[in-house]
Amino acid sequence: MALSLAGLRCVVAVVDSGFRVSAAAERLHLSQPAVSRQLAQVEEALGLMIFQRRGRQFEGLTPEGEEVLGLARRMLEDCARLRALARAGERPESVFAIAAPQSCALYVLPPLLRELSERFPELDLRLRTTGEGDPPRPAEHASCDLVLFSTAFDEPAEAGAVPLFRWRRVVVVERSHPLAAHQGVVGVGDLVRWPLVTYEAAGQPGASFLQHVREGGQAVRFAVLAADPHTVKAHVRAGLGVGVVAEMAVEPADREDLVVLELDPRLPECIAWAMLPPSHPPRAPALALLRALAPWLGEVELDRLQRGEALAADPRGVPRFVRAGSGPLRSLRAIRR
Repeated sequence: MALSLAGLRCVVAVVDSGFRVSAAAERLHLSQPAVSRQLAQVEEALGLMIFQRRGRQFEGLTPEGEEVLGLARRMLEDCARLRALARAGERPESVFAIAAPQSCALYVLPPLLRELSERFPELDLRLRTTGEGDPPRPAEHASCDLVLFSTAFDEPAEAGAVPLFRWRRVVVVERSHPLAAHQGVVGVGDLVRWPLVTYEAAGQPGASFLQHVREGGQAVRFAVLAADPHTVKAHVRAGLGVGVVAEMAVEPADREDLVVLELDPRLPECIAWAMLPPSHPPRAPALALLRALAPWLGEVELDRLQRGEALAADPRGVPRFVRAGSGPLRSLRAIRR
């Protein structure tokens, strides 16, 4: 049986989904049986076991599976790079492409992109959304003018990434939920008494959220793991559990029927980052948008970015997230063209 890229893509998706086939199927827009068939075909084609199993559940990778995963990632990235080169050659100059996680795409970028389109009316904006906590994988977004992503504070970012702002996770519950009457910040011990509704990345092995909970000797049960904050809040409203979302995903309208609580400050903050394409000099719209997202950037830093140089910026020095209009995000109108 021939080895297929589709099968390797399923292997990577299962690992990135915390070894949950159902979550990988949702991520790939496939049925769960289709993903299971692809995995079986990969193991048959290679003649080895990739996953450690307990019954029908995957628990991890075999030693051979670790090697297969590394090779699969490289093969998929090489294929993505080839596709990106082809798209870049066909892409009109007017196209301006951004890849961003859902929280940024929904709650940070809209007012800034409106001003960007007014300032550069010739642009044809393309926005590609990614899952919360997904690694940037530059090869998959080689045709983008700007790639946004987030990491926990203690996680390393991609080389050449520019820190934009710091943000925290917050707790959201129905007004009828017992936790709604909680006073002060919600500690991890209080939080994990309830089933949680949060982002897929929080349930993946090595996630900062899981590590912090387990370091405190706590166990956690996830009721729903979703790709975007809209889905998280919808399931909180449906009564499935306590929500944990990015603070920028909370809108004023959400506070009409949800209670928003601060989460234990010992849980690491997150950093929003931006990456410019390494293959060609950044365009003027990308620099304007980048500077709106990161007001600490001055002329010296922008000149370095235009020359393709990396910035040695300390993420601890970037400001906390505040909605556009009240900083750190600022209007593009205040930036000299």
